[in-house]
Amino acid sequence: MKRSTFISTSSAAVTALLLGSLEAFAKDKQYMNSNAGFELKIMATNWGFDGSLDAYCAKAKKEGYDGIEIWWPMEKPAQDELFAALHAHGLDVGFLCAGQQSDFAAHLDLFRRMTTAAATNTVQRPLYINCHSGRDYFSYDQNKAFLDHTRELAAKTGITICHETHRSRILFAAPVARHYLENDPDLRVTFDVSHWCNVSESLLQDQAATVDLTLSRVDHIHARIGHPEGPQVNDPRAPEWKAAVDAHFAWWDKVVERKKKEGRRLTILTEFGPPDYMPTLPYTRQPLGDQWAINAHMMHILRSRYA
Repeated sequence: MKRSTFISTSSAAVTALLLGSLEAFAKDKQYMNSNAGFELKIMATNWGFDGSLDAYCAKAKKEGYDGIEIWWPMEKPAQDELFAALHAHGLDVGFLCAGQQSDFAAHLDLFRRMTTAAATNTVQRPLYINCHSGRDYFSYDQNKAFLDHTRELAAKTGITICHETHRSRILFAAPVARHYLENDPDLRVTFDVSHWCNVSESLLQDQAATVDLTLSRVDHIHARIGHPEGPQVNDPRAPEWKAAVDAHFAWWDKVVERKKKEGRRLTILTEFGPPDYMPTLPYTRQPLGDQWAINAHMMHILRSRYA
């Protein structure tokens, strides 16, 4: 039997064996009662999609996603293309915004212009704006300028603006994030805890208080499973990742339970990425998993468990 055939056949067999347990897992938290106003919106990522924007939106809609999360385009033609695709396929949108420059002043200027444009566009109001904000090497006061700007913009527009727990950014590690959270009661979080697992080389067992504080500020989740040695497991359906999967869902359960009690919207992005986030075979760089299928699997599990 060829190696590729063996891998394919073995994967199919394992998937079949796990199906029953995954369905049971998905239904485990369906007892959660929700107050009026709660809604769950699950978003698709275009990260790694090899095709046109319209084709991506069509595929996301067909798969059953509520919307997409995408970088805010700064050029008018790209904006027009995006809004046309969203309208054609009836999708909601969340915008990603960031600065990239190492120079603080230039970085902050781009970040302000990008977030303001995304929040005040008159074509389609985003469900949220997710910020890759600041840098881990900027000073506290420099990074605070990003938070001050988004606080003012959120108050002005009424749009949820969150800062992601992302490596290289302001909230790159749990103890660093705690300092910002304790000093800024208005700071709202995009919870991509996979990064923190990687940074701390743990499933954060020894930082429960910090994680709980963070969970109380979460409005948006990036549903990727990380582990102590990396920000993405090769396939969350594989049994060897059970401890990591269970830990992530335990954190997400707390956010969902709070949102249901509050009767407020929760947005979740399924964000398993392509190579090099997705591990690959050496020399060929063949991905070890199907990115779209893994994200779709996560979407269906999340919807069954929480909606």
